[in-house]
Amino acid sequence: MLRGALAAALTPLKDAGEALDEDAFGPYVDFLAAAGLDGLLVLGTTGEGFLLPVEQRLRAAQLYVEAAHGRLEIAVHCGAQSTWDTVELAAQAADLGAAGVAVMAPPYFPLDEAALLAHFSAAARACAPTPFYVYEFAARSGYPVPPAVLESLRAAASNFRGLKVSDTPWDRFAPYLLEGLDVFVGPESLLPQGLAAGAVGAVSALASVFPELVVAAVRHPESADLAPVRAALERFPFQAAAKLVLAQRGVPIGPGVRRPLRLLTDQERGELEAWLESSSPAPVP
Repeated sequence: MLRGALAAALTPLKDAGEALDEDAFGPYVDFLAAAGLDGLLVLGTTGEGFLLPVEQRLRAAQLYVEAAHGRLEIAVHCGAQSTWDTVELAAQAADLGAAGVAVMAPPYFPLDEAALLAHFSAAARACAPTPFYVYEFAARSGYPVPPAVLESLRAAASNFRGLKVSDTPWDRFAPYLLEGLDVFVGPESLLPQGLAAGAVGAVSALASVFPELVVAAVRHPESADLAPVRAALERFPFQAAAKLVLAQRGVPIGPGVRRPLRLLTDQERGELEAWLESSSPAPVP
């Protein structure tokens, strides 16, 4: 069962971001596991999942599950533009032994309630009995998932367990704290409020590079203030910045990101390195 502090993991890439860097998955998972995380959500927004072809997503999920060796629960984001691809990814994740499957609403076309329910139901059936989660992120999908769809999904899919919610501010997050569903907080700024209101954990992009900070924040949310670190990274293209930070922290991961995402400029790289040298983010007590 998924609970606690999860990292929204990056995806190691090479060859100008066009190929998986398979050798980097093991050391990266070792780094995350050593920090005390409970699990990972792989191939989501932080992991560039929507930009990777299906065959690379399938292989990356396999590499993550194998590298974890049972030390971390691995949930796989399987959302895709089409239901066909989503179903294929969800079924494969279940076959790999993933602890959960998450699916974001397909972007571009604003689906109505009937279409959303059909899409999520097909994905949940494909991975059953593996726990299924809706990944709610209106800023990326382009529209929110109506809570009524989630209520209907409960009746349609017995393996529907909960949600990762990345919406802000609080008044957009709070409607998804539905009784009987496990909710994971995406925005670090809402972590204390979300956990106090009944969320079961966090799925954090910041945990992909500073996992120890998020582990401490989940354990002691009343003392957590991750906003300064998140703001420092968000001054730059996030995936490229996060991979530089990981390299600086000793993880053998290259800078590659999948186009149209871009690398850091020389100036951005210098500014980020200067921040890392002058700041030493530490866990909350």
